[in-house]
Amino acid sequence: MAAEGSTVKSALTELTGWRTRVGDPSLPEVHGSIPVTGRSIWRRLLAFVGPGYLIAVGYMDPGNWATDIGGGSAFNYTLLSVVVISSLMAVFLQALSAKLGIVSGRDLAQACRDAYPRWSSIPLWLSAEVAIVACDIAEVIGAAIALNLLFHLPLVLGVIITAADVLLVLALQSKGFRWIEALVIALIATMTGIFVIETLYAKPEWHQLATGLIPSRQIVTNPKMLYISLGILGATVMPHNLYLHSSIVQTRRFGKTEPELREAIKLAYTDSTVALTLALFVNAAILVVSAAVFFRAGHHEVAGIASAYRLLSPLVGVAAAAPLFAIALLASGQNSTLTGTLAGQVILEGFTHFRIKPWLRRMISRLIAITPSIFAVWFYGEKGLDGLMIFSQVVLSAQLSFAVVPLIQFTSDRQKMGVFVNGWWTKALGWTMAVAIAGLNVFLIWQSVTGQQ
Repeated sequence: MAAEGSTVKSALTELTGWRTRVGDPSLPEVHGSIPVTGRSIWRRLLAFVGPGYLIAVGYMDPGNWATDIGGGSAFNYTLLSVVVISSLMAVFLQALSAKLGIVSGRDLAQACRDAYPRWSSIPLWLSAEVAIVACDIAEVIGAAIALNLLFHLPLVLGVIITAADVLLVLALQSKGFRWIEALVIALIATMTGIFVIETLYAKPEWHQLATGLIPSRQIVTNPKMLYISLGILGATVMPHNLYLHSSIVQTRRFGKTEPELREAIKLAYTDSTVALTLALFVNAAILVVSAAVFFRAGHHEVAGIASAYRLLSPLVGVAAAAPLFAIALLASGQNSTLTGTLAGQVILEGFTHFRIKPWLRRMISRLIAITPSIFAVWFYGEKGLDGLMIFSQVVLSAQLSFAVVPLIQFTSDRQKMGVFVNGWWTKALGWTMAVAIAGLNVFLIWQSVTGQQ
């Protein structure tokens, strides 16, 4: 026991000042609630399965649907390479986020609050809150459209009904974190299964599909193609997921020695990589179905989810294609709602150390998202929702660098990460990615403002 205690102390000393944090842990009601035990590596991996799937939800939300449908219908399979590259960037950044949470004992919001002066941490907090609202808008719109398509509910009523989903989140959270993870995994499995069927219905041209996996010069030289590509990037790599992942990996109760921390990092990497690979499949499948059905039939301007729904069954020739599409959309919206609730709580408590009841926090952010959605439906109808959804992805893109830069900075700082600091190649790749994301998002905003689409 004495030797073990000495090892723990040695490992924590190597990690320097960031191992022990004064104050509440991240998501204190579920922190360390799931033990990672068992002699078998497979049992310990199973204990770690879950956080990656909660993160993967954000990579297949209704905002992704809008950009993938638009890209497939307009440019066939050409933008498949953009979906793949964006997903690989997401895998890399989420791995850094998980490592930050495991090693430092902080989520990204807490790390920003502890490391930065107040004058800079407050703007970062406000930026993260804007990202949550922007994401919420896409979830509200996606769920409202799905309810309208499946049950013919008026869009305004569908938007209002989405406020009630907070009750589901609270009911699951009171039963334990594994219940939330189980529901999310079930909904992801539903979406994955549906898009396997949809892809078989669509009968894509496999040779052209394979060609689309190779990046093309057109993506840069064609302004419209570049605009949609940047939209796919903004919809795929989402800032609130970086805050959330660094928090929910801490729901696992793992050891604190250096070997135990290294194993926890590897298990978290495995969990998120497998989950994000599924998200990649769903996003790619949406674009493939759109290309195989709409582009092939000459419908090159299918930018709206509802328009895609109405065209799907007649063009595919299978009556079940459209209802399955709507069910997957509803699952996507509800999944994103679950993770959005948790991300909002992590961001508020981490940056401000201010705690309010989760249902109140959720209702505030949801009401902020509902207001512009109702306005868009009331004055502009379905087209207004499509435009608002795309705009929400532009807003998300603008906030991304404010999460990516601190994440790479913290995980590349030896004084904060000790022996777990990023290697030189990880630093180089991370900062290259950060500069590319910032540059592309600035260009996306400039295109949006100037109307060059």
